[in-house]
Amino acid sequence: MRHTTGETDDVVITGGEVLDGTGAPARRADVVVREGRVQDVVPPGKTHEGPELDATGLVVAPGFIDLHSHADFTVQEHPAADTAVYQGVTTLLGGNCGFSPFPVAAAEELRGAAGFLASGVDFQWTDLDGYARAVDLERPAINLATQVGHQALRTLVMGPDERPATDDELAAMRSLLAAAAEQGAFGFSTGLIYAPGSYASSGEVAALAAEAARHGLLYSTHMRNESDELLAAVDEALDTARRSGVRLEISHLKAMGPANHGTVREALAKIEAARAGGVDVTADVYPYTASSTTLTSRLPGWAMDGGAARLLERLMERSTRDRIAAELRARFGRDIDPAGVVVAELPDGPYSRFTGRSLTEIGDETGLDPAEAALELLAAHNATVSIVNHAMSAADVAAVLAHPLVSVASDGWTLAPSGEGRPHPRSFGTFARVLGRYVREDRLLTLPEAVRKMTSLPAARLGLADRGELRAGRVADIAVFDPAAVADTSDFADPWRLATGVRHVLVRGVPVLRDGTATGARPGRVLRRAG
Repeated sequence: MRHTTGETDDVVITGGEVLDGTGAPARRADVVVREGRVQDVVPPGKTHEGPELDATGLVVAPGFIDLHSHADFTVQEHPAADTAVYQGVTTLLGGNCGFSPFPVAAAEELRGAAGFLASGVDFQWTDLDGYARAVDLERPAINLATQVGHQALRTLVMGPDERPATDDELAAMRSLLAAAAEQGAFGFSTGLIYAPGSYASSGEVAALAAEAARHGLLYSTHMRNESDELLAAVDEALDTARRSGVRLEISHLKAMGPANHGTVREALAKIEAARAGGVDVTADVYPYTASSTTLTSRLPGWAMDGGAARLLERLMERSTRDRIAAELRARFGRDIDPAGVVVAELPDGPYSRFTGRSLTEIGDETGLDPAEAALELLAAHNATVSIVNHAMSAADVAAVLAHPLVSVASDGWTLAPSGEGRPHPRSFGTFARVLGRYVREDRLLTLPEAVRKMTSLPAARLGLADRGELRAGRVADIAVFDPAAVADTSDFADPWRLATGVRHVLVRGVPVLRDGTATGARPGRVLRRAG
């Protein structure tokens, strides 16, 4: 029998409790891995050849699939992907919220559109093929699946302006979407709170969704509103799916602002009713009561017309700046709490010391009201300010997480284990937090159901037929963890801490984590959708 330490390792995982990812109960079994695939799942003690990986007292599961990630913008810088590996994640889906690193004609245009995500990307490619080659050259530790983002399409074809697409422009966007599909993209996404995607009509979105449906792609949407118009935004997303026939994924379902807490239950009811009526719709969620995004997303849409450069010009005009501040201030107490909007990361500049501080605290220290403080930060830091926004309720998070149509997903992008700023802990702890807090401690979910939400459910949404379940013939992406010890250690005050309790992780049969320590192996790659 051949045993290698290169592209694949032959190994037998012995003594563990196998959860196959379908939601079925655990069973004691050994998992035989040959040539990067699961050869067999056999009763313990059955004779088999090969080196053993001890899983006594541990759970053996399919590698976790993160259905909502932005790590396509950071994987080149940090291909070891430590924050994901230490949680048992073996595949990330990028291209979410309308942001994708392709297609691109001019790097500065797409960097401006992607803003806070794209600071370390060189954009030395034009399409998915070029991007995938660049990532594969870095030999990532885990797999990356891709979607094409509406922001990228609109920016390339129309620039950052607030206006409707012409027929020719819509045709050009459809053509670019089709090209990405042909090169292996798994989905099409929108971020309808972010300019310039927010400038698109429902008709534009439906036309692009129809093109995605024609190619069998998933449509993932960061909806147009997640606060006081949440239910209308859900209706728009469902109507898009009905009009286009596309498979729909509602991203990070939540309700922002105290006045809107509880409306997620009505949103879930709408999703259930639509599914009963034939719409292929599911959702995903991260297990935290704070979101993270760019501060510009909290501004009125017109302020971003023309992109970040025009915003900075407007902030230099006193009357225009006052108007922006007034419209931002009007949202305080309704769907934005300035005491809950915390600066996560700033580029070097005069206010870098305010990382980790809220808009209210910054206002108190600078003598400005919170709205003016927000605009001062943007003006001084090139309109590139990342925030963490504490605005959801724990009861809502639990209600969404418990729903059988909802996958677990991080919405994270930090892959490095250490760095600057105060990034959201979801990059470090999403999957471990679900297993530790919501399974072991709160008993909101059973362990088999939680694993299903991290494996076969997201795999099915993507059409990943060879991943997501632990059985013969599947790719040997495997996570082995201690159900009594798995935990997230990252928090908002001290986020740079890796999850604990995951003991072994295999990607394509190669151990990337062994006995709780990264091996340095990097067998991952950019996955391409067949057909």
